[in-house]
Amino acid sequence: MKAVQVPKPGADFEIVERDVPEPGSGQVRIRVQACGVCHSDVLTKEGSWPGIQYPRVPGHEIAGVIDEVGAGVSGWTKGERVGVGWHGGQDGTCLACRRGDFANCASNIVCGISYDGGYQEFMVAPVEAVAHMPESLDAAEAAPLMCAGITTFNALRRAGALPSDLVAVQGIGGLGHLGVQFANKFGYRVAAIGRGPGNAALAKKLGADLYIDSAATDASTELQKLGGARVILATAPSGKAMSSLVGGLGANGTLVVIGASEDPIEVATIQLIFGKKRIQGWSAGIPTDSEDTLRFAEMSGVRPMIEKYPLAKAAEGYARMMSGKAEFRVVLTM
Repeated sequence: MKAVQVPKPGADFEIVERDVPEPGSGQVRIRVQACGVCHSDVLTKEGSWPGIQYPRVPGHEIAGVIDEVGAGVSGWTKGERVGVGWHGGQDGTCLACRRGDFANCASNIVCGISYDGGYQEFMVAPVEAVAHMPESLDAAEAAPLMCAGITTFNALRRAGALPSDLVAVQGIGGLGHLGVQFANKFGYRVAAIGRGPGNAALAKKLGADLYIDSAATDASTELQKLGGARVILATAPSGKAMSSLVGGLGANGTLVVIGASEDPIEVATIQLIFGKKRIQGWSAGIPTDSEDTLRFAEMSGVRPMIEKYPLAKAAEGYARMMSGKAEFRVVLTM
């Protein structure tokens, strides 16, 4: 089979021939149909994740079909459509796992980092990382839902907003364009926040009730004119931009951070104390969350906007993603 691997930290991608892997006990082999290219793949490409071993095949937005099941596997069958996301399994022994909080497993098992991911034609994964995938979803469209989709879906449904509440989505990009769609389908009053007028029409098309141009006006002031946001979903990777939105929260409002940035979020304590507001981080979820995301997308029509590249052009697809010019998710197809 063909695989695209990173031979060492910071090195160029290599297209290599490998033997098709055999699933071990408690594992399944997946014939990969599509794999999204996520910005988090930079952790594998550049060696930023502590303890990562090379060579390593990136990829944690996987849609495919079970090709073989390993010993001791029950409940999964050959030919079944499945997906694998960021959550690559759990050790089952740490305190978080013993409490059933698998998403916070101390071992941090990540597909495409802890073991080889989806930039290849076949892969093996532990069954605890695998999600059932509806038959009707196109593989290339389903793949980004395994990371960008589950992250926005899960963050929004856990943030405390109710139908008709004002929910703002900051950024109309790889995460934000899905966040707007999910927020609309959840029945929220959706305010999309972007920099410049360029995304106004797209935001409305995706389901936003209004568009706030943060380059032309103060977004937090505009949100307060609307009564204050119950939730602000912060997807653009800028701590400075997120900081400017805290003032737009309404009473009991939450700024939910899903866009990763190295610069800090700065907030005056009084902004949180009065109105009992909070800032919360959120990352993806476990396979059952992925299944909820996929089912909801299937029934509601939420779909990512994608650009497709064949596996042989993985380097080109990765570069396109890193350029920030993709609209909006890059997907490798097999």
